[in-house]
Amino acid sequence: MNSDKMIQQLGWFASIMAMVMYASYVDQIRLNMSGVPGSMLLPVASTINCIAWVGYALLKQQKDWPMFLCNALGVVVCLATVLTALWF
Repeated sequence: MNSDKMIQQLGWFASIMAMVMYASYVDQIRLNMSGVPGSMLLPVASTINCIAWVGYALLKQQKDWPMFLCNALGVVVCLATVLTALWF
């Protein structure tokens, strides 16, 4: 297998694993909505981090779609975690 193809496959694998990681915030959202808010430090830091990576992925001359997709999901889920902690 050539190295470009292996790098592309690694990028998609890493992106899928990032999405799995961001899915773990769904449980915290559920807890927030049931009146058991957790610390907001990690969701706030993750939201800022994901926004930065989304910008990076879109501003590159050759768009980095795996990086964009997983971090766009991260922005949505992490921001929802922050908002539900504040709201409920």
